[in-house]
Amino acid sequence: MSPLPEAELVRSAVQLYRYLLRCCRRLPRGPVQQHYRHAIRQSFKVHADEDDPERIQQIIKRAIEDADWVMNK
Repeated sequence: MSPLPEAELVRSAVQLYRYLLRCCRRLPRGPVQQHYRHAIRQSFKVHADEDDPERIQQIIKRAIEDADWVMNK
């Protein structure tokens, strides 16, 4: 599976969250999809207090790379 085409448009945490949940919809239904949805929510809760713009961009970049890896797996 290839990543969704809007990956290059992700600039904010909310956009990233929506992008990752859309990626989850393309995964097989059931435990796999539930696992990744839960992991996405947990990651956003962990990083909710991040306020450094440079660090936020690093997190966004890494999350998109990880999503691409999962989608190709």
